[in-house]
Amino acid sequence: AGGAGMEGSERLQLLLRRCREAKECAYCPYSRFPVGAALLTAGGEIFSGCNVENACHSLGVCAERTAIQKAISEGHTRFRAMAIASDMPDFITPCGACRQVMRE
Repeated sequence: AGGAGMEGSERLQLLLRRCREAKECAYCPYSRFPVGAALLTAGGEIFSGCNVENACHSLGVCAERTAIQKAISEGHTRFRAMAIASDMPDFITPCGACRQVMRE
């Protein structure tokens, strides 16, 4: 986890690195679209997650929700930033389900 004493740019670099590392753990045999996410809590901790697919599509989970659920399950409910990584050359945005979870 990132230390609370880290400076902003150092914390941002760590957040970006952690989302790229999480992408390497993605389980995506159907879409072949690995995604990693890293979430920075208000207290300075970082939680990461990857997408995990299932043959029954609705049972899979996105990287963003994985990171959020990990943080919440550890007692964190206030967040400052999230970084998302994929193999796409351009930016990607969260799906509607992830946006709903982020908003709530």
